[in-house]
Amino acid sequence: MNVPSDPRVLGGARHLDKREDVLIIGGGVVGVCAAYYLAGQGRSVTLVEKDDICAGASYGNAGLIVPSYAIPLAAPGVLTQGLKWLLDADSPLYIKPRLDLELVRWLWQFQAACHEGPMRRSIPILLALGRTSHTLLKELVASNDLPCGYEQKGWLLLFNSRGGFQEGYKEARLLQEYGVESQVLDAAGVRRIEPNVTPSVIGAIYYPEDAHLIPNRFVLELARLAESLGASIQTGMEVLGFETSGRRISAVVTTRGELHPNQVVLATGAWSPVVARDLRWRLPIQSAKGYSITVKSTPTSPQVPLYLSESKVAVTPMGEMLRFSGTLELTGLDLSVNRRRVAAIERATRQYLLGMERLELVEIWRGLRSVTPDGLPIIGRSDALENLIVAAGHGMLGISLGPVTGKLVRQILVGESPAVDLRPLGVERFRGKPQTADPRVGSRPTRPAKHSSFSRTVFRSFVERV
Repeated sequence: MNVPSDPRVLGGARHLDKREDVLIIGGGVVGVCAAYYLAGQGRSVTLVEKDDICAGASYGNAGLIVPSYAIPLAAPGVLTQGLKWLLDADSPLYIKPRLDLELVRWLWQFQAACHEGPMRRSIPILLALGRTSHTLLKELVASNDLPCGYEQKGWLLLFNSRGGFQEGYKEARLLQEYGVESQVLDAAGVRRIEPNVTPSVIGAIYYPEDAHLIPNRFVLELARLAESLGASIQTGMEVLGFETSGRRISAVVTTRGELHPNQVVLATGAWSPVVARDLRWRLPIQSAKGYSITVKSTPTSPQVPLYLSESKVAVTPMGEMLRFSGTLELTGLDLSVNRRRVAAIERATRQYLLGMERLELVEIWRGLRSVTPDGLPIIGRSDALENLIVAAGHGMLGISLGPVTGKLVRQILVGESPAVDLRPLGVERFRGKPQTADPRVGSRPTRPAKHSSFSRTVFRSFVERV
């Protein structure tokens, strides 16, 4: 995956021949998974990445494979809590008020999705995506013996307040309606699984279906496999714009010349709206900054992935390392490090876990996730350009949903029946076309959530602050 020395690549235009007809833009987990599945079917694939493979959000995330994480970000109560957190730079969720029309549009669509009806329609979609992806990931790891630290030990959600525990229990009951297994544990039950919790931890909910891995190792190993299958991976190659003819992309302009693919896959995560802008095409995606702190593991470090629920911090064992991940900042394409946010994550670990003082730091990281207003990814053909496939907007679930997204891209491109229903994932859903209904909701009109007027208050409050 080094920059190629072939002068035909470095000098001027490079025309893809008929056998090399798919161009994937983006070298994160989604783009790499798409390259692997397409190359594995014999398609001629080129992947271009402006930095290095796995240089963005796929590098330093929590590494969680969590089919149980099926309640979308846009859910009842989120905006209620969001108003309390709006101007608190230490809070788990922070929206930086700024003059940005795209953010205002996104927030308006987000508040419309924060009701029970849209949430219930999204849960089975996310669950189908998550479970299919986990199955694919296990097949990838086992069949290729990938050294990526994959383990299925479940996910343990810790609570240190009665209110938080009650909310976690309600979510578990809701997910049980859709077939998600969970176990509710009292304080003694928590300590049988994780003995090094603080006395403040009063209970937990355990989701046995979930797993974890070391994310950058997984992505890099899969990229090597894609190359061994014939995919061409070009790093240090940035897309500057596009040329179109009719309803097709005719050329992709890069820092190393023009490419002329038959099909284009846009998998650039939080940068997708910027890349698509040259096509005069709006993608309803906001970048959400998250942080992680990686330290060296100790004998008392957790062996099971944890979630410090009230603080919204994930704790993931990664071999000789331990990673703490958290926060969601809607601050635009801002990669600065807010040290207050880092300190908030560190404090949270000490509130829930013993022995978290004086840990040996390996790395402080931040990255941008791509978030849609309804919490579902965008996967499908463009409704404006017939040879463009979009695979973005995965939020905090990029690693979880990478394999299924890569396979769906292949199925869309070659005309196979998709592994899951794609209709609710198209970008046109933000232009008024309905999603597939959840059978539990049926044809009954959805009643507005009790806090709908409060949601409008939150939205007006944000607009007034900018």
